[in-house]
Amino acid sequence: MQQFSNWTEHNTHMKQSFGKLAQGHPKMFDAYKALVAAAGAEALDIKTRELIAIAVAVTTRCDGCIASHAEAAVKAGATESEIAGALATAIAMNAGAAYTYAMHAMEAIEANR
Repeated sequence: MQQFSNWTEHNTHMKQSFGKLAQGHPKMFDAYKALVAAAGAEALDIKTRELIAIAVAVTTRCDGCIASHAEAAVKAGATESEIAGALATAIAMNAGAAYTYAMHAMEAIEANR
């Protein structure tokens, strides 16, 4: 597992790297921007979207997403308590997913007996 000592620096690096990728692949970047814009046009306010995004970033184990959405959540006015609540939900969802997939594993074991 990658450990970052400076999340702000990591976020800056990710933005620079993504910018280079976007320059070389503008159609991909335009499609990504359109997707982000479409999500932003839905009924959720920016703070709620960022709370969801940071929870999803944790469940997908995306360090770049964590860095980006941590910054955005704070800028959107999310409190430490709100962020902790979103993260607690992510933890609970991962445990639930692990439980569900553990049942799949048990079914696969039974199928091989």
